[in-house]
Amino acid sequence: MSKQSKNPETIALHGGDYRSDPATTAVAVPIYRTTSYQFNNTGHAANLFALKEFGNIYTRIMNPTNDVLEKRVAALENGLACVSVGSGQAASTFAIVNVCQAGDNFVSSTDLYGGTVNLFTHTLKKLGIEVRYADPSDPKNFEKAIDEKTRCFYAETLPNPALRVFPIKEVSDIGRKHNIPLIMDNTAAPIICKPLDHGAAVVVHSLTKFIGGHGTVIGGCLVDGGNFDWTADPKRQPLFNEPDMSYGGAKWGEVVPQLTGANVSFAVRARVCLLRDLGAPLAPDNAWGIIQGLETAPLRMQQHCSNATKVVDFLQKHKNVERVIYPTLHKGAIGDRTKKYFSGGNGALVGIEVKGGVEAGKKFIEALKMFYHVANIGDARSLAIHPATTTHSQLTPEELLAAGVTPGYVRLSIGIEHPDDIIADLKQALDASGKPSLKAVS
Repeated sequence: MSKQSKNPETIALHGGDYRSDPATTAVAVPIYRTTSYQFNNTGHAANLFALKEFGNIYTRIMNPTNDVLEKRVAALENGLACVSVGSGQAASTFAIVNVCQAGDNFVSSTDLYGGTVNLFTHTLKKLGIEVRYADPSDPKNFEKAIDEKTRCFYAETLPNPALRVFPIKEVSDIGRKHNIPLIMDNTAAPIICKPLDHGAAVVVHSLTKFIGGHGTVIGGCLVDGGNFDWTADPKRQPLFNEPDMSYGGAKWGEVVPQLTGANVSFAVRARVCLLRDLGAPLAPDNAWGIIQGLETAPLRMQQHCSNATKVVDFLQKHKNVERVIYPTLHKGAIGDRTKKYFSGGNGALVGIEVKGGVEAGKKFIEALKMFYHVANIGDARSLAIHPATTTHSQLTPEELLAAGVTPGYVRLSIGIEHPDDIIADLKQALDASGKPSLKAVS
């Protein structure tokens, strides 16, 4: 049933080939707490290490619990393979260094999570990899930034705080003309957006957020869409066409399809090279925790999105709200992208400008009673934060404005509580934000 169904509610519970534990017939996915795996014989061991056959070697590279999660997330994204890693930030890092080496560059959207900006601008620069930023309001900006050393495009489907849906097909079409893959971070829009269906080659997730959904475990993943030809232009994609001496001179773009019968060179290289050498595996206990969240992710996303729509309607009418930021409120081509790429909801993230600037914003956050003041998004609970002084605080004033972070901006991640209770908490906090302080009164 899972292989036939395209419905996320079914895939989340039955995706992949897991039906029951082969040793015990347990229906629930077990946690395989093991570092290593018994080889059948010396020939079996040699074949695994030489990639002549695939199987478990060491949990830093793969694990049976993780395997179930990976197959279900891949199916959910309409991809062919998935590699789980220790965090969403690790997933972003692996996505870039799987195609780029020192001297290379990649083009990224300006609309990014602040931690990713730091990773791209500072850490990868120290490794000799250059990021070039392009404003996604005009997809042609990506083409203007490429040269012979450009290896990939990178963007977020629904970046916060701007909440401008990315032009996935427009940019992926540009990339494919030059044999440049588009890597999409789909963390904020699982279920409701399928970037691979619109031309993206790779999808990354912070599994910590909506897929895990309960604020209990950290994790990330990379999904290989199997729809990009890594051998079409060997000079454009050298890491997949030049011999890798760490694996006996294997050319990943050629050898992986021969071994697997599938176009999953990106996923295999990320697993057997990057996880092997850099570490950052997802612990099987955390994989198990994320599986629990994944099983209800489609239902939660429905409630997240439904609640967010009602919250937006309320916020637009409140006297102490200067502006509401939400995907459906953008005008023109940016607003049209929401209709084009989203189905079944428009996301759980809502941005607001509280009247009165920074001080009013602080009063608003401190007056919230049910909302949690945390750095996360995608929790079942409703969350709020002031990005300029927290998640994006390492950015320069220019970078903040480019990312859409103004001094008074507050980001809300709408949870799955009853919408009446969410709105009631927002109302009392907004009312409090407009009251003069005791010092001002005295």
